[in-house]
Amino acid sequence: MATGPLLAVLLLRQLRFPAWQYGLAFAVPCAGGLIGSRLARRVVARYGRHRVFRAVGTLRSIWLIGLAFVRPGVAVVLTVMAVELAIIISMSLYNPVLATYRLEQTPSHQIARTLSAWSISSSASIAIFTGLGGLLADLTSTRMALAVAGLVVLTSPLLLPRRLGRRQPGHRPGYLRSGLKPARTSSEKSCGCSQAAKCPPLSTSLK
Repeated sequence: MATGPLLAVLLLRQLRFPAWQYGLAFAVPCAGGLIGSRLARRVVARYGRHRVFRAVGTLRSIWLIGLAFVRPGVAVVLTVMAVELAIIISMSLYNPVLATYRLEQTPSHQIARTLSAWSISSSASIAIFTGLGGLLADLTSTRMALAVAGLVVLTSPLLLPRRLGRRQPGHRPGYLRSGLKPARTSSEKSCGCSQAAKCPPLSTSLK
């Protein structure tokens, strides 16, 4: 999400995209949110939560850097569509697994604070990295800022846990003890766009 302003400057100002092409390049990949959310349950059931968590958590990080190398022409629209589609599908598979895991590991009396902390930290990090990206683009170039952002994201799989904690026998997840419903896998129902597919789902996935 922090690269959104940079990409808008690159496509609209520097590459002189018509407004309709810019809208099309980001509207079509929104279908990836629906595709990923529909596949999430089946993929987890078939391959296991830990394998999906690690594999998709790694895949979601490799696409962003491709946006730094787009060039003028019709091909750039298709390139942006493909990259955005891959990111959205990856995130719509990854977010439900992460949300469910966090809720299962959170005691019932800490759920409200956990959700609040997640929402606040996510919003704060987006604001900080958006500002840093704009500053870097001003000091260097828009492409350089996008490339640096892509390289930083490439390191994110190193932060993924090697093993997911297991519930103890008889343990009930905090959200069940509190009477909350499990996190829904269709995060795009609340968001419905490429930016929302990248956002943390917990703030909108619980009723």
